[in-house]
Amino acid sequence: MGGTGIVVAEDSLLIREGLRTLFDQDPDVELLAAVGSLPELFDAVEAHDPAVVVTDIRMPPTGYDEGVRAAEELARTRPGVGVVVLSQFLEPEFALRVFDGGASGRAYLLKERVGDLEQIHRAIAAVADGETVLDPSVVDALIEGRRRKASSVLDRLTPREHEVLGLMAGGSSNAAIATELVLSERAVEKHISAILQKLDLAADDGDVHRRVRAVLVYLSETSG
Repeated sequence: MGGTGIVVAEDSLLIREGLRTLFDQDPDVELLAAVGSLPELFDAVEAHDPAVVVTDIRMPPTGYDEGVRAAEELARTRPGVGVVVLSQFLEPEFALRVFDGGASGRAYLLKERVGDLEQIHRAIAAVADGETVLDPSVVDALIEGRRRKASSVLDRLTPREHEVLGLMAGGSSNAAIATELVLSERAVEKHISAILQKLDLAADDGDVHRRVRAVLVYLSETSG
């Protein structure tokens, strides 16, 4: 046929056949195989050597992150294969994983784009050429997440207080923190007191409980 050879991985028969119909209408694409699970996807890639894989993000065997795992594995084993990941929902953390191994030849789109043959075709052509495509809705979600992080309660802390809290989160005692930061233990105690006040942790919770809660705040705001 001469078009870009692709393998489709989608566990929903309805969507899989819909994609087959779309691609049958596209002279620039040659559908080599359509499968419904991650193991079948890897088998199809081995058998057909496609230029591009179009995969659902969730499918058997776990129904959690197979599309992301496919992108990660292909980045290691077949870096020349482009991957278009389709997701039902806005999942920025999965989108970031798709691009962690390198953004070249990767696309992340919402499934609502499936009916738009032109957009799907552009994504396939882009990843085949080593380019990157990220759904605008995911970009908006990432920007919003960054905006929320920018207004984190941790912004109330001074740089030194950030250091102290980070060491607390690592399990360091006051004495260990003092040694690490070349401070007196009294100075460390003052920093911790200021941290607890700025994080609105009530004094009547008890010192140990307040420290634990402060660490939980730190971990929740800095993870992901």
